[in-house]
Amino acid sequence: MALAAVVFDLDGVLVESEHLWEENWVAYAARHGVGWTAEDTSTVQGMSAPEWAAYLAERSGTTESVERVERAVVDGMIAAIEGGEAPLLPGAGEMVREVSARVPVALASSAARRVIDAVLDTHGLTGEFTATVSSAEVPKGKPSPDVYLEAAARLGRSGAECLGVEDSSNGIRAAAAAGLTVIALPNPTYPPKPDALELASAVAEDNHDVRRKLLAYLSGELVGERA
Repeated sequence: MALAAVVFDLDGVLVESEHLWEENWVAYAARHGVGWTAEDTSTVQGMSAPEWAAYLAERSGTTESVERVERAVVDGMIAAIEGGEAPLLPGAGEMVREVSARVPVALASSAARRVIDAVLDTHGLTGEFTATVSSAEVPKGKPSPDVYLEAAARLGRSGAECLGVEDSSNGIRAAAAAGLTVIALPNPTYPPKPDALELASAVAEDNHDVRRKLLAYLSGELVGERA
Protein backbone atom coordinates (compact mmCIF):
# COMPACT_ATOMS: atom_id res chain seq x y z
CA MET A 1 0.00 0.00 0.00
CA ALA A 2 1.40 3.40 -1.00
CA LEU A 3 2.44 5.75 1.77
CA ALA A 4 0.44 8.95 1.39
CA ALA A 5 0.51 10.85 4.70
CA VAL A 6 2.72 11.54 7.72
CA VAL A 7 1.83 11.68 11.41
CA PHE A 8 4.29 13.39 13.76
CA ASP A 9 4.67 13.18 17.51
CA LEU A 10 5.25 16.53 19.24
CA ASP A 11 7.41 16.34 22.38
CA GLY A 12 10.91 15.18 21.52
CA VAL A 13 10.25 15.15 17.78
CA LEU A 14 9.28 18.71 16.90
CA VAL A 15 10.07 20.53 20.14
CA GLU A 16 12.54 20.11 22.97
CA SER A 17 10.04 19.83 25.79
CA GLU A 18 10.25 16.42 27.48
CA HIS A 19 12.37 17.93 30.27
CA LEU A 20 9.72 20.59 30.89
CA TRP A 21 7.07 17.96 31.55
CA GLU A 22 9.41 16.23 33.98
CA GLU A 23 10.23 19.51 35.73
CA ASN A 24 6.54 20.22 36.24
CA TRP A 25 5.79 16.71 37.52
CA VAL A 26 8.76 16.96 39.90
CA ALA A 27 7.64 20.39 41.13
CA TYR A 28 4.06 19.30 41.75
CA ALA A 29 5.14 16.20 43.67
CA ALA A 30 7.67 18.25 45.67
CA ARG A 31 4.98 20.69 46.75
CA HIS A 32 3.32 17.68 48.38
CA GLY A 33 6.52 16.41 49.99
CA VAL A 34 7.05 13.56 47.52
CA GLY A 35 10.14 12.81 45.44
CA TRP A 36 9.39 12.18 41.75
CA THR A 37 11.85 9.71 40.17
CA ALA A 38 13.12 8.89 36.70
CA GLU A 39 11.09 5.70 36.97
CA ASP A 40 7.95 7.78 37.50
CA THR A 41 8.74 9.77 34.37
CA SER A 42 9.29 6.58 32.39
CA THR A 43 5.96 5.24 33.64
CA VAL A 44 3.89 8.25 32.55
CA GLN A 45 5.61 9.07 29.25
CA GLY A 46 3.08 8.59 26.48
CA MET A 47 0.09 8.72 28.82
CA SER A 48 -2.73 11.13 28.04
CA ALA A 49 -3.12 14.15 30.31
CA PRO A 50 -5.97 12.60 32.33
CA GLU A 51 -3.92 9.41 32.74
CA TRP A 52 -0.69 11.04 33.97
CA ALA A 53 -2.65 13.49 36.13
CA ALA A 54 -4.36 10.56 37.87
CA TYR A 55 -0.97 8.90 38.42
CA LEU A 56 0.54 12.15 39.73
CA ALA A 57 -2.42 12.74 42.04
CA GLU A 58 -2.06 9.28 43.56
CA ARG A 59 1.74 9.44 43.70
CA SER A 60 1.76 12.82 45.45
CA GLY A 61 -1.08 12.02 47.82
CA THR A 62 -2.86 15.27 47.01
CA THR A 63 -6.48 15.92 47.92
CA GLU A 64 -6.91 17.98 44.73
CA SER A 65 -9.00 16.57 41.90
CA VAL A 66 -7.31 14.98 38.90
CA GLU A 67 -8.57 17.90 36.81
CA ARG A 68 -6.85 20.43 39.09
CA VAL A 69 -3.62 18.41 39.04
CA GLU A 70 -3.68 18.40 35.24
CA ARG A 71 -4.42 22.12 35.11
CA ALA A 72 -1.50 22.95 37.41
CA VAL A 73 1.01 21.08 35.27
CA VAL A 74 -0.41 22.30 31.95
CA ASP A 75 -0.38 25.90 33.22
CA GLY A 76 3.31 25.41 33.98
CA MET A 77 3.91 24.07 30.49
CA ILE A 78 2.09 26.98 28.84
CA ALA A 79 4.17 29.46 30.84
CA ALA A 80 7.36 27.70 29.73
CA ILE A 81 6.29 27.65 26.09
CA GLU A 82 5.33 31.32 26.13
CA GLY A 83 8.66 32.05 27.83
CA GLY A 84 10.59 30.51 24.94
CA GLU A 85 11.64 27.41 26.85
CA ALA A 86 10.30 24.92 24.27
CA PRO A 87 12.29 25.64 21.09
CA LEU A 88 11.86 23.72 17.88
CA LEU A 89 14.43 20.98 17.51
CA PRO A 90 16.98 21.68 14.75
CA GLY A 91 15.46 20.97 11.34
CA ALA A 92 11.94 20.40 12.67
CA GLY A 93 10.32 23.42 11.05
CA GLU A 94 11.95 22.79 7.69
CA MET A 95 10.94 19.13 7.90
CA VAL A 96 7.27 19.82 8.62
CA ARG A 97 6.98 22.48 5.93
CA GLU A 98 8.67 20.43 3.23
CA VAL A 99 6.70 17.27 4.00
CA SER A 100 3.37 19.08 4.32
CA ALA A 101 3.93 20.54 0.85
CA ARG A 102 4.02 16.97 -0.45
CA VAL A 103 1.35 15.11 1.53
CA PRO A 104 -1.18 15.78 4.31
CA VAL A 105 0.35 15.73 7.79
CA ALA A 106 -1.14 15.25 11.23
CA LEU A 107 0.01 15.40 14.82
CA ALA A 108 -0.60 12.59 17.33
CA SER A 109 0.53 13.81 20.74
CA SER A 110 0.20 12.87 24.38
CA ALA A 111 0.23 16.57 25.21
CA ALA A 112 -2.94 18.32 26.35
CA ARG A 113 -4.83 20.25 23.65
CA ARG A 114 -3.78 23.61 25.14
CA VAL A 115 -0.12 22.62 24.91
CA ILE A 116 -0.40 21.39 21.31
CA ASP A 117 -2.08 24.60 20.19
CA ALA A 118 0.39 26.80 22.09
CA VAL A 119 3.44 25.07 20.59
CA LEU A 120 2.19 25.16 17.00
CA ASP A 121 1.02 28.77 17.30
CA THR A 122 4.29 29.90 18.90
CA HIS A 123 6.34 28.38 16.10
CA GLY A 124 4.02 29.31 13.22
CA LEU A 125 3.24 25.71 12.27
CA THR A 126 -0.52 25.54 12.87
CA GLY A 127 -1.38 25.90 9.19
CA GLU A 128 0.93 23.08 8.14
CA PHE A 129 -1.20 20.41 9.84
CA THR A 130 -4.37 19.00 8.35
CA ALA A 131 -5.25 17.44 11.72
CA THR A 132 -3.96 17.43 15.29
CA VAL A 133 -5.02 14.92 17.94
CA SER A 134 -4.36 14.86 21.67
CA SER A 135 -4.47 11.47 23.32
CA ALA A 136 -6.89 13.02 25.82
CA GLU A 137 -9.37 13.04 22.91
CA VAL A 138 -9.27 9.25 22.39
CA PRO A 139 -10.06 6.34 24.75
CA LYS A 140 -6.47 5.43 25.66
CA GLY A 141 -3.07 7.10 25.50
CA LYS A 142 0.13 5.64 24.11
CA PRO A 143 1.23 2.79 23.88
CA SER A 144 -2.35 2.06 22.77
CA PRO A 145 -2.74 2.88 19.06
CA ASP A 146 -5.84 5.06 19.52
CA VAL A 147 -4.28 8.48 18.94
CA TYR A 148 -2.51 7.32 15.76
CA LEU A 149 -5.61 5.61 14.41
CA GLU A 150 -7.60 8.79 15.00
CA ALA A 151 -4.94 10.98 13.36
CA ALA A 152 -4.86 8.72 10.30
CA ALA A 153 -8.66 8.68 10.13
CA ARG A 154 -8.80 12.48 10.22
CA LEU A 155 -6.49 12.44 7.20
CA GLY A 156 -8.83 9.99 5.47
CA ARG A 157 -6.17 7.27 5.59
CA SER A 158 -5.57 3.93 7.25
CA GLY A 159 -2.57 3.45 9.50
CA ALA A 160 -0.90 1.38 6.79
CA GLU A 161 -0.97 4.39 4.46
CA CYS A 162 0.88 6.63 6.92
CA LEU A 163 4.42 7.22 8.09
CA GLY A 164 4.92 8.04 11.76
CA VAL A 165 7.78 9.81 13.53
CA GLU A 166 8.37 8.99 17.21
CA ASP A 167 11.09 9.38 19.84
CA SER A 168 9.89 7.33 22.82
CA SER A 169 9.21 3.68 23.61
CA ASN A 170 5.47 4.08 24.11
CA GLY A 171 5.15 6.37 21.11
CA ILE A 172 6.89 3.90 18.81
CA ARG A 173 4.73 1.09 20.18
CA ALA A 174 1.56 3.10 19.60
CA ALA A 175 2.40 4.05 16.02
CA ALA A 176 3.49 0.51 15.14
CA ALA A 177 0.34 -0.97 16.69
CA ALA A 178 -1.72 1.36 14.49
CA GLY A 179 0.03 -0.05 11.42
CA LEU A 180 2.17 2.96 10.56
CA THR A 181 5.64 2.71 9.06
CA VAL A 182 7.63 4.20 11.93
CA ILE A 183 10.76 6.31 11.75
CA ALA A 184 12.34 6.45 15.20
CA LEU A 185 14.19 9.56 16.34
CA PRO A 186 15.61 8.26 19.63
CA ASN A 187 15.35 10.74 22.46
CA PRO A 188 18.90 11.16 23.86
CA THR A 189 17.68 11.85 27.40
CA TYR A 190 14.91 9.26 27.49
CA PRO A 191 16.06 6.67 24.91
CA PRO A 192 13.53 4.11 23.67
CA LYS A 193 13.93 0.56 24.94
CA PRO A 194 15.49 -1.93 22.48
CA ASP A 195 12.27 -3.93 22.07
CA ALA A 196 10.40 -0.76 21.08
CA LEU A 197 13.14 0.38 18.72
CA GLU A 198 12.89 -2.96 16.92
CA LEU A 199 9.36 -1.98 15.87
CA ALA A 200 10.66 0.96 13.84
CA SER A 201 11.27 0.58 10.12
CA ALA A 202 14.03 3.19 10.21
CA VAL A 203 16.12 4.99 12.82
CA ALA A 204 17.19 8.59 12.22
CA GLU A 205 20.01 10.65 13.69
CA ASP A 206 18.22 14.00 13.71
CA ASN A 207 15.33 15.80 12.02
CA HIS A 208 17.37 16.49 8.91
CA ASP A 209 17.78 12.72 8.59
CA VAL A 210 14.08 12.18 9.39
CA ARG A 211 13.15 14.59 6.58
CA ARG A 212 15.37 12.76 4.08
CA LYS A 213 13.91 9.39 5.09
CA LEU A 214 10.31 10.64 4.96
CA LEU A 215 10.79 12.02 1.46
CA ALA A 216 12.53 8.81 0.36
CA TYR A 217 9.64 6.68 1.64
CA LEU A 218 7.05 8.96 0.03
CA SER A 219 8.86 8.85 -3.31
CA GLY A 220 9.21 5.05 -3.16
CA GLU A 221 12.99 5.14 -2.88
CA LEU A 222 12.76 3.47 0.53
CA VAL A 223 10.51 0.46 1.06
CA GLY A 224 10.29 -2.40 3.52
CA GLU A 225 11.78 -2.52 6.99
CA ARG A 226 14.93 -1.48 8.84
CA ALA A 227 16.02 1.19 6.38
